[in-house]
Amino acid sequence: MKIFNEYKDEVIKSQVLLADVTYKEAMKDLFPLVNRLDAQRKLLDNKFYKRLERDIIDGCIMPPITIAFVNTSSEEIKNIESYVTENISHAYILDGIQRLNTLKRAQNQLGFNGDRTLLLNIIISPSKDMLLYRMITLNNGQKPMTPRHQIEMLTQELFDFSSLDITVQTEKERSEKIIQGSFNLGDVSRGYLAFLTDNVHNENTKIIGEKMDQILVGRILDSNITSSKVEFQDVIAQIDRLANENEAIKKWLKTSNNLIGFCVGIKDNIDSIRSTSIEDFNVQIEKFEDAFKAINPSKVNLGKFRRDLSKYFITNYNEVLQMDSDELIERFAEITV
Repeated sequence: MKIFNEYKDEVIKSQVLLADVTYKEAMKDLFPLVNRLDAQRKLLDNKFYKRLERDIIDGCIMPPITIAFVNTSSEEIKNIESYVTENISHAYILDGIQRLNTLKRAQNQLGFNGDRTLLLNIIISPSKDMLLYRMITLNNGQKPMTPRHQIEMLTQELFDFSSLDITVQTEKERSEKIIQGSFNLGDVSRGYLAFLTDNVHNENTKIIGEKMDQILVGRILDSNITSSKVEFQDVIAQIDRLANENEAIKKWLKTSNNLIGFCVGIKDNIDSIRSTSIEDFNVQIEKFEDAFKAINPSKVNLGKFRRDLSKYFITNYNEVLQMDSDELIERFAEITV
């Protein structure tokens, strides 16, 4: 691999490299990354890729493949080329899965030249959130991988749930054996989507799926996630801390609508949540539930307002601490008018 230019992406605070590899190197080092994620975009077999396959044999230059690394270390990378080479198995393909699969098919044809050049864009990101933001912008408009699919896929891949005290299970794992008290990965993914969009209402059956996907992309791009000082890893750490030793808190956070509100509200108030004790937080969620029970279920959409009110509860946690149940009921009544 040859790296011949380096730039700084000020939006996602990342290093961006321009590089090239031979087709043979791409098949050896990059193609295995195609199957790295459990859920990959369905391979397409349309006229464009069949045409591209013939063009590769004829000597075309393909559009660059984009790969990315997450480097959370604060230390400066002294030798970029060595870093990329040594960590290539940990890279993610952000753009170019279809082209690599086409290249794989082409290499078995007569006339294939494995010494030809494949261009690369390489992103070295300091944050998983920044990486996902860039992936969303690169894949916006491509089908059939929706923004929701991308986020669900990377929630499982990017975050190391095995290091947590709480347990997070996929639907497949839950169908085989449910671990008592485990969080559902789908709920965590919905919390991540809420975190990225800064919005607790990302599911609306009144809007057709394709249009809703466009709305979600717009929300992500408009949410200023790239300038946020809070990363989703920080949110997971607080969920783990609060839920690990207290079953009541765990049950509250395992409720999908509460988790969604928590993930959005904490962005503006993480210091308060970090400093609260597990005992105090338990008392506050009891107060929250007492106040929530006062809402007339025949007058409102309880799911919608649970998301809204749990967001308010976390965002204004210090203020809620000073309220008694009756005062919180009055505040909830004002919000739900």
